[in-house]
Amino acid sequence: MLRSFFQDKYDYQAPEQTGELERHYKHQVAQNHIQFDNTQLEVLLELQEIIDRLMLSSAHLQKSLHQKLFSSPPKKSQSLYLYGDVGRGKSMLMSLFYNACPIELKRRVPFNSFMLEAHSFIHKWRQHNNTDAITALAKDIRATSKVLCIDEFHVTDIADAMMLERLFSKLFDLDTLVVITSNRHPDDLYQGGLQKDQFLKFTQLLKDEAKVIELATNTDYRLMKLQALEVSYYFPIDRRADDFIQERYNEFTNYASIKASTLPVLGREVLLSSIHGDVALASFDELCVQPLGSIDYIEIAKSFNLIIMANIPQLSADKRNEAKRFMLLIDALYEHKVKLICTAEVSPLELYPEGDGAFEFKRTVSRLIEMQSKHYLQATHNTD
Repeated sequence: MLRSFFQDKYDYQAPEQTGELERHYKHQVAQNHIQFDNTQLEVLLELQEIIDRLMLSSAHLQKSLHQKLFSSPPKKSQSLYLYGDVGRGKSMLMSLFYNACPIELKRRVPFNSFMLEAHSFIHKWRQHNNTDAITALAKDIRATSKVLCIDEFHVTDIADAMMLERLFSKLFDLDTLVVITSNRHPDDLYQGGLQKDQFLKFTQLLKDEAKVIELATNTDYRLMKLQALEVSYYFPIDRRADDFIQERYNEFTNYASIKASTLPVLGREVLLSSIHGDVALASFDELCVQPLGSIDYIEIAKSFNLIIMANIPQLSADKRNEAKRFMLLIDALYEHKVKLICTAEVSPLELYPEGDGAFEFKRTVSRLIEMQSKHYLQATHNTD
């Protein structure tokens, strides 16, 4: 009874942040930034519970030894794995959660970037150390990220799956809270078929440590927005062009801030104007003036479902290198069914009328036109 008395006295009440995500969500609806969806709200309540438990745990740690003696530690937050089809609002919900999460040690990262960083760390560690690289990587991640948010989670390589099983096992042991978004349920992550039994260890770990939730709304909000666009290829580059890019970025990122970001590719970094979930904002100069190649463009195409690209100039013979890179970029985006919104100086037919490779450029023109079609917009993003 005495312990119960002191426990009631010293236990913290629900944190002030309770209900914050729902308030932000309804505010976005009121501003016509998003459409209300009850399924999204149900997921948001799960994310709110994570924040509430994190705050209760933080408050408990700040108690005096005397207070801790007469109070029970709060229940730990459980990691969360959110999956659902493209365009259902996973990235938007992740943004609301991440922005509201009051934990200082937090990080949000696209899965492809996470994997490239992990492989780079492991490679460098093994060059200079004899100790276990996976353990070192887990400790390095945990040192800066108590809460780790990973967008667009997918696995295509059995070796990656085996590495991830060891890494995430150690991250969970280190009390790292992980929030993941993916297009697939953990059981459907690996489509290769080979060594499936090895992959099952990883999927079972995810299901044991994280609450798996499907965002089961039937509406593809991104497709609705894309199909509602009167123009996805805007020309000429006039005073309205910058506004067009900003408005489209706001629309597809739920008014996320624009912040220069990098995409790691084979130990190098490709600079982009901004990255938000599976949406990338970039200029023609960033993508086609810089000395990028097919590998860079394929990695970009695998990493993003939507590219918003600004200021494509009319190309001429003295810009044949830029024209060649633009062809490679469009080929990669087209093959991976990446959606493209852009501004350009002229129409697709006038982009590269003459110069080295002008005949081959006609295929790029054809693909640019097709990429504006309803059929293409409905195609599923290919990350393989």
